[in-house]
Amino acid sequence: MGNDAGGLWLAIAQTQSVLELLYAITPHKDTISDRNVGKTIQMPKHRRSEKKPIEQYDHKEASRANNPPVGLVTPETDRDAGKKTYAYDPHIDPSLQFDSHRSQIENIIDDAIAAETIEDAKAALAELKKRQAPYLDWAGKAEHTSFDIPTVSLHVHERIDPRTIIEAVRKRNGNGQQMSLFEYTEENPPLREAIEFYKHPHNWSNRMVAGDSLLVMNSLLEKEGMAGKVQMIYIDPPYGIRYGSNFQPFVNRRDVKDGKDEDLTQEPEMIKAFRDTWELGIHSYLAYLRDRLLLARELLTESGSVFVQISDENVHHVQELMDEVFGVGNFVTLITFRKKTGPLGAELLPQISDYLIWYGKDISTLKFRKLYRNREVEGDSIWSLVELPDGTRRKMSPEEVGKHTLLPNGARVFRRRTLSPEGFNASATFDVEFEGKCYPPPKRTAGASWTTNEEGMKGLIKAKRVIPTRNTLDYVYFLDDFPYTELVNVWSETRGETDKHYVVQTDTSIVQRCLLMTTDPGDLVLDPTCGSGTTASVAEKWGRRWIACDTSRVAITLAKQRLMTALYDYYELAHPDEGVGSGFKYKTVPHITLKSIANNEPPATETLYDQPFMDRSRARVSGPFTVEAVPSPSVKPLSEIKETPASDESVVRSGETLRQAEWRDELFRTGIRGKGGQMVAFSRVEPLPGTRFLHADAETKDADPRRAVVSFGPEHAPMEQRQVALAITDAQRLVPKPEIIVFAAFQFDPEAAKDIDETNWPGVALLKAQMNADLLTEDLKKKRASNESFWLIGQPDVSVERITEGADVGKYRVEVLGFDYYNTKTGTIESGGTEKIAVWMLDTDYDERSIFPRQVFFPMAGAKDGWSRLAKNLKAEIDPELIEAYRGTASLPFDVGENRRVAVKIVDDRGIESLKIVEVE
Repeated sequence: MGNDAGGLWLAIAQTQSVLELLYAITPHKDTISDRNVGKTIQMPKHRRSEKKPIEQYDHKEASRANNPPVGLVTPETDRDAGKKTYAYDPHIDPSLQFDSHRSQIENIIDDAIAAETIEDAKAALAELKKRQAPYLDWAGKAEHTSFDIPTVSLHVHERIDPRTIIEAVRKRNGNGQQMSLFEYTEENPPLREAIEFYKHPHNWSNRMVAGDSLLVMNSLLEKEGMAGKVQMIYIDPPYGIRYGSNFQPFVNRRDVKDGKDEDLTQEPEMIKAFRDTWELGIHSYLAYLRDRLLLARELLTESGSVFVQISDENVHHVQELMDEVFGVGNFVTLITFRKKTGPLGAELLPQISDYLIWYGKDISTLKFRKLYRNREVEGDSIWSLVELPDGTRRKMSPEEVGKHTLLPNGARVFRRRTLSPEGFNASATFDVEFEGKCYPPPKRTAGASWTTNEEGMKGLIKAKRVIPTRNTLDYVYFLDDFPYTELVNVWSETRGETDKHYVVQTDTSIVQRCLLMTTDPGDLVLDPTCGSGTTASVAEKWGRRWIACDTSRVAITLAKQRLMTALYDYYELAHPDEGVGSGFKYKTVPHITLKSIANNEPPATETLYDQPFMDRSRARVSGPFTVEAVPSPSVKPLSEIKETPASDESVVRSGETLRQAEWRDELFRTGIRGKGGQMVAFSRVEPLPGTRFLHADAETKDADPRRAVVSFGPEHAPMEQRQVALAITDAQRLVPKPEIIVFAAFQFDPEAAKDIDETNWPGVALLKAQMNADLLTEDLKKKRASNESFWLIGQPDVSVERITEGADVGKYRVEVLGFDYYNTKTGTIESGGTEKIAVWMLDTDYDERSIFPRQVFFPMAGAKDGWSRLAKNLKAEIDPELIEAYRGTASLPFDVGENRRVAVKIVDDRGIESLKIVEVE
């Protein structure tokens, strides 16, 4: 093509008439986005139906393992293993060290000298070079050359489908019936197949897991074969060493103050996490992080990326650590991002930035999608020239430079750019005749030459892309040639999250950029530091699969609420029949360059991966996801310990501690406090030999003494149902038979509590005793909350009634009347009332496998929290009176399912769960 063709490309890139024509034949769109030039025209809004189908993305191409539903777990069907304990010496500072094994280095040199091939000699020299590189050393690293992780199953406790929950509050049609938008088919295989864990793949559903990230990642690798399956991992570890500052103890409170006893987390798992991470300061922190990075590397695909978010305090140590795990050559970049405005009253330079350390599994195959930002030039004096609609060019006034809307319609802002190449162009040393004057090529150190050849220069002049300046010519670079700028590794426009769900919440835009740069729709993302679920929410928004885990039940509760109540844009799929894995339809824009104009070429096309086309006629909610948990360890007797552990460390996976003897003494001293001043006192509490899961033999201090046996829960986890079953089995073998079995724990898994409450053993009472969390945190708190150490707790108070009149006659209604709540501030059990309920869920057809809630309630939610935002954005679909019930303690009317069994799960503001099962006749 000749120069006229080049003019045609420019004309197409600048016209809007084609867009206006497109709008005329697509009247249901509010805007038209030109995929060739990146311009959007606002058009008059046409009236359209307000009703929208509520949809989810379907990951048709993916599957997942059938890990165990918690209701099918027994001591026989799911067993776990042990772990090894390590000791560290905390008396050296982390430092860079060099390999000092002279004999090994001499052997490598000898190997190089004796090498028979060039390749062998090169390999020996490469090893020698590697040995000369410094490495990060810290206390305990030399001893921690390997580590064992228990391979445990991840138990499914809840199956959440937001569309099912929303279905109950949608508007009804004129006949009083709800208009079904979809058909949901739940996977519920036969029992024989269901108990064959990890053998039958299921359709993919996203996953939220409560538990230690090391155990979770190892389970994914060993139980589910997920090595090489994760495309991106985002890790946001705790930054500092303060006990109170990194953890949020309440669902509804984010104003955590370090040093205040009432703000300290009382979750046993979180206390252990704090000790494991920071007990030896930076030394244990580095060991904690290295172990998790090693497993992260195994999970990543060859094209995968890992991001670690960190502050300036330890960024240098963490990068050196990642050099070791991933290799120096796989370092991608260090991203600096702004987190907030500077702190008031800072003594030195205010610290307003954090960092993302980005590594690839293999940088040569790294998946990378360029992202662009709008080029912001208002106020930039470099962009101070304008071409008016009549073709004249002038300098803008200072006011116009700062505010482009002052320019007339059709004006094009531009700047000068040099026509001199970076080096020397030997084929472009000619003089150029322009507007009656001869211009020699611009001079540089390498020599005088133009960027393009003679034909290219003629093309630029014909396209009016040349402007004289002093004794040379410059290139006219219009802002609309490419009104975007490539994203770099300094993100100064991020300012921290304003709508926070959690005390240490990551800015959504930061995670979003990482995800869009390194993944495609349908790819799998892992966040082992879930927090409030930012990574999971971003992944859901952009059609990625996700797995998120956290040690804190408060974090899991907040993340679950965030995902359940979220509403997302519906992005158009590239191939709808293939699901979201086929990708999105993206906006594309031309990238007009000097080269494309000079060579009469069509401009390159750039894909804007953060701007997929939206279908505004549809609404989208989160897809189905499961809530899972690492099983708690069972506590075994001291007689089974082979080696003596440290006083505050668990022995293997059994969870046994030497504090068990302290707990027996404490139980004898204080007894068990009941309600209304009642007390269960003991005349003796002694070790119980010959049993595995009963840890004490006791006798009540009554006129008619009764024999009691005690099973203590784990030190740093809830008591779970397998220990309950095994303890009852132990008790059944005892002679004489005990009259009381006391299960004492810092927390109870809801399934374990249910089993204790529902077990009917004639002549034997099964009691739950809450242990005072001060027994775990006396060294971390200023004083104990209470002198009582054991409190009796009861079942949730739930009523189920059949409706006998009105439009819903024959249906049922559930009401939560109260539950026993352990107040960690006072160290006492408070009963009655519903003011501490953060969320409660209703399964109207409980299958004894896992909870599938049909209705979910947030009684503590404010006017703008819980379901409120979703209801506001779906006014045409949601009945305001029905969804208002989702803020209360009484359910909507429902029909009981085929199982004739109703399950109610209550979660309090500490994230502690209670489960009540009611049989419906």
